[in-house]
Amino acid sequence: MFLMMMTFQRYLAVVYPLSDWEKRQGIALIPILGWVVSMSAALPAPIYNSVMPNPEDVSQLYYFRYIYTDMDMILDQLCRKDTVVKVGSIVVPIFFSIVVLLSLIGNILVLVTLAYYENVKSLTNIFILNLAVSDLLFTVGLPFWACYYIWGWTLGDAACKTVCFIFNAGFYSSIMFLMMMTFQRYLAVVYPLSDWEKRQGIALIPFLGWVVSISAALPAPIYNSVMPNPEDVSQLYCEYNSREATLWLTYEQNLFFIFAFLFMGCCYRSILQTIINTRTKKRRRTIKLISCIVIVFFLGWAPYNLVIFLQTLTYLNVKYFTDCEVTHHLHYAEYVCKFLAFSHCCLNPVLYVFVAVKFRNYLKEILQKIFQRPTSTSTPQTRTPNAQSLGSLY
Repeated sequence: MFLMMMTFQRYLAVVYPLSDWEKRQGIALIPILGWVVSMSAALPAPIYNSVMPNPEDVSQLYYFRYIYTDMDMILDQLCRKDTVVKVGSIVVPIFFSIVVLLSLIGNILVLVTLAYYENVKSLTNIFILNLAVSDLLFTVGLPFWACYYIWGWTLGDAACKTVCFIFNAGFYSSIMFLMMMTFQRYLAVVYPLSDWEKRQGIALIPFLGWVVSISAALPAPIYNSVMPNPEDVSQLYCEYNSREATLWLTYEQNLFFIFAFLFMGCCYRSILQTIINTRTKKRRRTIKLISCIVIVFFLGWAPYNLVIFLQTLTYLNVKYFTDCEVTHHLHYAEYVCKFLAFSHCCLNPVLYVFVAVKFRNYLKEILQKIFQRPTSTSTPQTRTPNAQSLGSLY
């Protein structure tokens, strides 16, 4: 990680010799982010390694890569959660259905607006397009989970792995493109004279975003499988197949969120400082957009990541979190936090409507074309596909 950081530092020093980015406030946080990424990559090591006795001499201990597969200990600690499951089977599918409907309408309208009115070659619009696609990808998995909460998993092991992969790829890619858009705004505001967007190969950035997202999502289909309910073998679950996998993938998601939030926070802090110092006419609108994106991102995903982290303490047999009543409260909290987090896929178009003036105007034109009948006294004011904007959707 630090070798990569040193390489990137040399790249900026050579390609942009007049840049003063090293003097910016908050630059000291970069090594901290490096350690966060490094520790997230190292987390599986303490999970899968433990000290085991020598079978021939129990007094002799040795280092062993141990994979926990015995479910008896976990089953002994289970308490009845019939009420929790019943509530989930009613409330969660209803909410997921609403999110799916809003996300499909909103993100498809974003794609139509980009294709019909905007210059898709703009890097900003490319990021918005990919963000809409990743939100739709995330949305595709929700109907399957809604059915899962009602009837259990009925689609087989292959479908279980596929849906888990699509769901996680949508989650990670959504965060990746949100980070890319943040970094692009950071460079545009803090280094307005830089021509980095005109460099060759810049179009590969979204491709790299998908590569990272798919790589982060790959463990999901590997460690998810269909398992029977111990009390009713006719009822099937699509879950992680071991305690270690649950811990590892939960911590991976937690650290991915923490890294993304710290990265976005550092970028937006520098952006706000630059805007306040320059006192531009568009300062209030830009600050409003930035604040909305950060607040929605944090309020959506922070509670969910906190709850799934607390649930891992149950697997680690932390005394307080193994109490039956506490586990019930955690499950109810998980439902609420899922509602907040999963609704994020349909909130980006809402932000565009309330904050992005151009998108709001384009949306009005599209809705007028759909719902208004042309009359002889009306003069259409809409654009044509050939009159595309050269800027961004904002």
